[in-house]
Amino acid sequence: MNNSIMRNDEQAVFALRSLYQRYGYTQYKMSRFEEYDLYVRNKDFLVSDEVITFTDHTGRLLALKPDVTLSIIKNTVDRPGAVQKVYYNENVYRVAKGTHTFKEIMQAGLECIGDLGSYEIAEVVLLAAKSLQLISPRYVLDLSHMGLVAAVLSACGLSEEAKAQALGCIHQKSRHELSALCAEQGIAPSKEAKLQALIDQCGGAEQVLPALKALLDTEEERGAFAEFEALCSILAQSGYGANLRVDFSVGNDMKYYSGVVFKGYIEGIPAGVLSGGQYDKLLQKLGRKSGAIGFAVYLDLLERMEKQESDYDADILLLREPNADPFALMQAVEALQEQGRVLVASAPPEDLRYGKVLRFTEGGLKDE
Repeated sequence: MNNSIMRNDEQAVFALRSLYQRYGYTQYKMSRFEEYDLYVRNKDFLVSDEVITFTDHTGRLLALKPDVTLSIIKNTVDRPGAVQKVYYNENVYRVAKGTHTFKEIMQAGLECIGDLGSYEIAEVVLLAAKSLQLISPRYVLDLSHMGLVAAVLSACGLSEEAKAQALGCIHQKSRHELSALCAEQGIAPSKEAKLQALIDQCGGAEQVLPALKALLDTEEERGAFAEFEALCSILAQSGYGANLRVDFSVGNDMKYYSGVVFKGYIEGIPAGVLSGGQYDKLLQKLGRKSGAIGFAVYLDLLERMEKQESDYDADILLLREPNADPFALMQAVEALQEQGRVLVASAPPEDLRYGKVLRFTEGGLKDE
């Protein structure tokens, strides 16, 4: 299939599917509908807490799926010593922020659930980086570690309410508000320095991690740090270090996420196109013993990149004469397709944008 006639999101689906299959992931297919109870019990895990619902003919309250991860968890079981790997390409349905209108969003992604080790965690984060690279070489994958952030918050002696407030400050990169919170809580300057470092230390792992390590002094902090440092080292040795950035503002939910969390960006798109993390605590809440990590790629955002890549609906407008030979015209179109998208018309369309304009005549192609 000619990739030049496929949209960015269509190309991404094919490339991502092939990538995930090569690593042993099998496709997961789900229904558009799921029982509403699954989502209402885990609303705060969802990107949006507004779920589109309806009642079926049996009286059951169903929801148009706002999330794929919860459905996958529901349809897997704990298998000691085993790991289940699935990928998906599904549309989810959410209420758009601001407009409060229904929105259909195309997602691709994967989930790895089971007896997770350092390899499985590194593999998923590596696949996140590879996913971004398939879409564009100009990408950044931001990494954080909720276990490390939680350990620092605990070491500073903050109350549960203050932990949530401090996490919000870190997420918003608000040094001033964090400083005011520490003063209110009576936090010692040395401990406040650790908290402020989670805001200030942002960039390449080779610079950020040594600076942060020097501030850590509890066993819990050092254990989480060692896990995060080992992961960053694996990714760097795999050739992805230049596109990774340590940023502890990524992730703001300690109720579900227990380890690495990450977010991916593509140049030219102002929002994150990939989001994921290790969410063992969600499975624990649902009575499961397995670990879990995964991510989603928001394919609908790639339309923005497509519009920026080309300001035209067609690269070449080919104007034909009324008596043009159809076979000769077809040959000319096929030859021109090496240069891009070709639109044949008898007159310039008023509602389309196009680049070069040519005219097909008996004597051949001429610039218009």
